[in-house]
Amino acid sequence: MTIDLAKEISAEVLKTILLASGPILFISLLVGLIISIFQAVTQIQEFTLTFVPKIIAVFICLFIFFPWISSILITFTMNIIQKIPIYIK
Repeated sequence: MTIDLAKEISAEVLKTILLASGPILFISLLVGLIISIFQAVTQIQEFTLTFVPKIIAVFICLFIFFPWISSILITFTMNIIQKIPIYIK
């Protein structure tokens, strides 16, 4: 395995990680920001108010985006498995 091949694999891994986790992280960030603004405006400092909506939003996001995320992960895995003979050389 050459250095260029290792760079190619690591770049593909990082791209796949960002694509798979991006929607969930973005929704969590957005919900957290909205809740923080709501808490700042109303001066309610309840700790559970931040966690429960985020957890619900993440589960809904996972439910919606799971087919897309799984197809990305399956495609990545199939590409890695198909390229095993190239990696061994």
